[in-house]
Amino acid sequence: MPASFDDDVRTRLGDKARRRFLLRATAGLGCAYSLAAAYPFFASLEPSARARAAGAPVEADLNGIGAGELRTVPWRGKPVWILRRTPDMLAALGGHDALLVDPASRVDQQPPSCRNPTRSLEPEWFVCIGICTHLGCSPTLRLREAGADLGADWPGGFLCPCHGSKFDLAGRVFKGVPAPTNLEIPPYRYLTPTRLRIGEDSKS
Repeated sequence: MPASFDDDVRTRLGDKARRRFLLRATAGLGCAYSLAAAYPFFASLEPSARARAAGAPVEADLNGIGAGELRTVPWRGKPVWILRRTPDMLAALGGHDALLVDPASRVDQQPPSCRNPTRSLEPEWFVCIGICTHLGCSPTLRLREAGADLGADWPGGFLCPCHGSKFDLAGRVFKGVPAPTNLEIPPYRYLTPTRLRIGEDSKS
């Protein structure tokens, strides 16, 4: 009789231990499956490569861009230039308005906040889409201070290698070239003094 009682107690204790183990294992598996199921949802909150190409905003870090340096960031499948202009570059923007097609940026090739002499939110930083407004080639940066032979009537800026269109360092097109309008300025805003979000303006 006592032996039977002990066996019964051991059996019950064993059953309880097994139930406890099964409950913990089931709870653990449930948590794991919940996390696995939730991951695609949270991952979907980040813009995919296709969404970025379709127009989702992209961010750009200005740290590490030296004075006079040009950096390219992809947005909507287009190259967006970020040029850190020096005081000499900014000074070169004055004095040649008579040579420009649209010196006051009256054509809507920029957000209203960039319709100013530097065509930018901050004079030091020039942000534009690096595609010529003629046939879609990508101009190159040409600076007089780098010793380039630019001729007497062009202070330097961006030169399209395909058909010779010329732009100044605010992306304004010169007269007598195939490009009809200034380079396009995308909507953008500052998240911090050293970080941009391209694809959103300050009203977004």
